[in-house]
Amino acid sequence: MGNMRKTSQYIIPAEKPESGPGHYTIYPSHNLAEDKIKTGCDSLAGELAKHSLVILEGYQGVFFEDIREQLDSFFKQMGKRVKWMDIREAMKTEEEISALIEPFLGGNDPLFGTRTTLGLADFFDPVKLQQIKPDALYDLNIIYGPGAALFQTPGFLVYFDLPKNELQYRARAASITNLGASAATDIKSMYKRFFFVDWIVLNRHKQDLLHQIDIVADAQRAGELSWAHGHDIREALHFLSRNVFRVRPWFEPGAWGGTWCLKNIEGLNKDVPNYAWSFELIVPENGIIFESSGKMLEVSFDMLMFQEAAAIQGEAFERFGYEFPIRFDFLDTFNGGNLSVQCHPQLEYIREHFNESFTQEETYYILDTQENTCVYLGFQDDIDPGFFERSLNESFLGMKELEIEKYVRKLPARKHDFFLIPPGTIHASGKNNLVLEISSTPYIYTFKMYDWVRPDLDGKPRPLNIKRAMANLCFHRKGKYVVEKLISKPELIETGDGWELYHLPTHNKHFYDVHRIHLKTRIDIPTKNKFMVMNLVKGSSIIIETDSGHRAQFNYAETFVIPAAAGSFRIINLDPGEAMIVNAFIK
Repeated sequence: MGNMRKTSQYIIPAEKPESGPGHYTIYPSHNLAEDKIKTGCDSLAGELAKHSLVILEGYQGVFFEDIREQLDSFFKQMGKRVKWMDIREAMKTEEEISALIEPFLGGNDPLFGTRTTLGLADFFDPVKLQQIKPDALYDLNIIYGPGAALFQTPGFLVYFDLPKNELQYRARAASITNLGASAATDIKSMYKRFFFVDWIVLNRHKQDLLHQIDIVADAQRAGELSWAHGHDIREALHFLSRNVFRVRPWFEPGAWGGTWCLKNIEGLNKDVPNYAWSFELIVPENGIIFESSGKMLEVSFDMLMFQEAAAIQGEAFERFGYEFPIRFDFLDTFNGGNLSVQCHPQLEYIREHFNESFTQEETYYILDTQENTCVYLGFQDDIDPGFFERSLNESFLGMKELEIEKYVRKLPARKHDFFLIPPGTIHASGKNNLVLEISSTPYIYTFKMYDWVRPDLDGKPRPLNIKRAMANLCFHRKGKYVVEKLISKPELIETGDGWELYHLPTHNKHFYDVHRIHLKTRIDIPTKNKFMVMNLVKGSSIIIETDSGHRAQFNYAETFVIPAAAGSFRIINLDPGEAMIVNAFIK
């Protein structure tokens, strides 16, 4: 079904591939007991045939009709008479749904809307729902589609999950639609609707159902389902929330992308123009892989948060609830280009305009670099806001290059430098950097002002957001302020036998802080009811050992999470030299 997804990325295999020891792995997995994961529609059909009423619930983008066709062929072989009922027939009309969601789509804005306040039930007609009735004359009644669990009579509940990256690949191929839409549209419009409407209502629905799901199925491989019993998945999520976990990263090309990931990460498709991003840790889009007897099953990261947010976040739960507030990603510009010159919204702005509860606060940790590299950060001393805005608009309208260094400071970037980018700060990474971007979780609110007059990968101009940027820029972050306040200065705060602990202070506008552990042998660390997000920024491999005795190995450049409920843990350096681990946590 190659035409059903548009991407150069390989689909995750059903079975765990071999990977070299000590190398960054693109399929990090967490073990279930033996034989807990099953594969194929035949095994699933055998399980469903034991019940008279089955609910096949799941995410938008799942190929439910294909699943129905495959299951039905096995039911016929069993001699089962099945009544299939598509819950989507009970949805409101497309016109009604369009009117319902219109206030959240941002009008003509090509990128931004407002987080919806709707629920999934709002997309359905109550009268039509009541008209869906099982028939006792059939051996098996099956209600299927996103929202199937809105049917009031409880049945055997199967949830078909779909990773967000795979959903986007299907959307790019126009093989799926938005929730309640009859046809695909352009990908930017579809993504905006997914982000601000569909994902929110579907996630709330998933959260409501999680405790009662009988079977969790991974629907990303067409024709090759993997599935496990819900209680096994819930037990595994509970275990992760008290130990350590790593999510599955995913990688994307971009207009400015580079070659570091291509050269240094095994298992990626090399037939791409570049890799701009590795999404290392971001709740709304990453997944968690479970493995049993060599078979893999992926569920969304937010499932873990829906069930175990309090254990994971500890003291931060009261503030952030089910939203995981820190994200890590890589920005790869090795042999690529400069990022767009940009800023992110102030807290009041993101609340008022996008209905987000907290804003995008960033930092750049330079993980690797080549010679003569830079970051663009803060303004020059003589910045004139009005003249700057006119210059940006003239550049955009006339497609003319801008001498951006007349307005924005250009600073040298070296390995392990740490740059601070509180909301409203103008910034960009220069080419030939591998940036570990440590940030708060809202992640699409980038207001681009200048993009070096280059097209996107589709050949079209990249949208700029000059007006929104001007409403958020802090023009006092210039000159001496940049050097004094926006370049973190590491401070040695504690030492022990074989280790040193450095504080990498963040800006007073950042709600998270950063430490760096320099480790020769081992160190014991109490969580003190805080979760920690870590990345091995120097050294080959380390072991994390938790109070429960669980041990997990992490390799260079890999990101992982220590939940607050872990209590305490030990880091053991496997490298003969010094290891360095960056640790981000809530202040």
